[in-house]
Amino acid sequence: MKVSAAKDLRNAVGQTGVSPIAWVIAALSLVPVVSLLFLAFGDTGEVWGHLLTNVLPRSIATTATLMAGVAACVAVVGIGTAWLVSRYEFPGRALAHWMLVLPLAIPTYISAYCFVEFLGYTGPLQTLVRGIGGFKSPSQYWFPEVRSLPGAVFVLSVVLYPYVYLTCRLLFEVQGRAVIEAGRMLGANGYRLFREVALPLARPAVAAGIALALLETLNDIGAVEILGVRTLTFSIFDTWLNRSSLAGAAQIACLLLVVSGLLLHLERRSRGGRGYAMKQAGFVAPSRIRLVGARAFYAAIACAIPPLLGFIIPVLVMLRFAISRADQIMQPQLQQAAINSILVASITAIATTVAALAFLVALRSMRGTVARLVQQSATLGYAIPGSVLAIGMLFALTRFDNFLDMLMRQQFGLSTGLLLSGSAFIVVYACSVRFFTIAHSALDAGHQRLSGREAKAGRTLGRTATQAFFLIELPLLKGAILTSMLLVFVETMKELSATIFLRPFNFPTLATHVYELSSRARFEDAAIAALFIVGLGAIPVVLLSRLNQRDEREKK
Repeated sequence: MKVSAAKDLRNAVGQTGVSPIAWVIAALSLVPVVSLLFLAFGDTGEVWGHLLTNVLPRSIATTATLMAGVAACVAVVGIGTAWLVSRYEFPGRALAHWMLVLPLAIPTYISAYCFVEFLGYTGPLQTLVRGIGGFKSPSQYWFPEVRSLPGAVFVLSVVLYPYVYLTCRLLFEVQGRAVIEAGRMLGANGYRLFREVALPLARPAVAAGIALALLETLNDIGAVEILGVRTLTFSIFDTWLNRSSLAGAAQIACLLLVVSGLLLHLERRSRGGRGYAMKQAGFVAPSRIRLVGARAFYAAIACAIPPLLGFIIPVLVMLRFAISRADQIMQPQLQQAAINSILVASITAIATTVAALAFLVALRSMRGTVARLVQQSATLGYAIPGSVLAIGMLFALTRFDNFLDMLMRQQFGLSTGLLLSGSAFIVVYACSVRFFTIAHSALDAGHQRLSGREAKAGRTLGRTATQAFFLIELPLLKGAILTSMLLVFVETMKELSATIFLRPFNFPTLATHVYELSSRARFEDAAIAALFIVGLGAIPVVLLSRLNQRDEREKK
């Protein structure tokens, strides 16, 4: 009897236990947060009083206004274009289906630099206005100033709206004909069908898309600096580097972390634990309404303007400068930045995907509240702005390096120096933590597509669950693994907020190369590097769009 009871206890513990691998991954993900909290209790001297009086009120107000503006703009553009593409048939719809996603390939800081050049006094638009009106100076006419808070809202919105567009389009497409026809039978049509049937069902998708866009807004540092907008993220940068107060920067970073956490909480609460989806079995895609005449023209224009502003114009600006600077492609500095970026991004993609695979295996045996907390901790990184990660990483690894150096001096008379914090390892670590969620989501989505019979077949052959995963399921996940590596690779290539804080001396990346030249009003010299980043970023965007189109055709 006692043996049976002990066996039942062991089984219960095994079912609710957490794999050691999961504990390690969660702990590594939480290192920057814990060290940031520890650092925030440090002495800031007189800096905090100055920040509290002169910096934080303005930064908080600016950040709140920027987030509100971006949320409103991405919601309107994303929901509107998603409904048009999903519900109606019009000329250019197939092209708009994937063109609307392309702005995701443009980093926000590159978009800001491009629009400063495009909308500036010497840019083509103001030159055209002066030519038509015969104006001789800026005082003779009015033109919107892009280096402003409204300009920042515009620039960030035209790049980030695809987050809402993608989530809403997918939901509109899977609502099925049953929901649409039920609404029409109840008398809803046109705008009323959209407002009273489709939009309420899309609430979780809208909340998720806006949350992602706002997290990217909080993470941005390059665009807000070039546009002269002093957000909380920029205040961290300014306090750390210009005021030499790491503790003060950590305290502002904690405030930013609270804002990110509140944003995630509001997103989850808006869903209220509810989900809206159609069962896959018996799914019938809703038939699209063919538009003709003026309505077709207006729909095509509405779907053409966002990618024009968010992708085509920035690419044309970069191409113009890149052609005029084609001889700089062989510059040693540019080549070194490209090599460093590819090396860091490749190592990060491999390390993050391997860790996500290990975590996916560990999830198979995880149950209970503690297990859910471990999973949430491990996937928290994407919600943490890069600047916040940077401060936590730097403090933790510097302390470790100093301890290791002291130990090696005492035991062996050797100095290891800044072994981790002074090398590219810290950049790889920060990007791995930040983009672990992307890798985990890609692999989990691929694993969800498996029927489960594969693992059961392995178990009947006497294999353990882990052995069945690596011998049977892992080969079937090749596509998901490649997708994970590609997404993490591209995101690491684009990352600026963490890289600019953590990169070692004399270790430029393409992102920092673009940032440094543009900060000195030399964006034309950075155009080749910027175009390279955008070209790489467009690859997964196009591939994922083509996969979505293929899935849509198969459902028909």
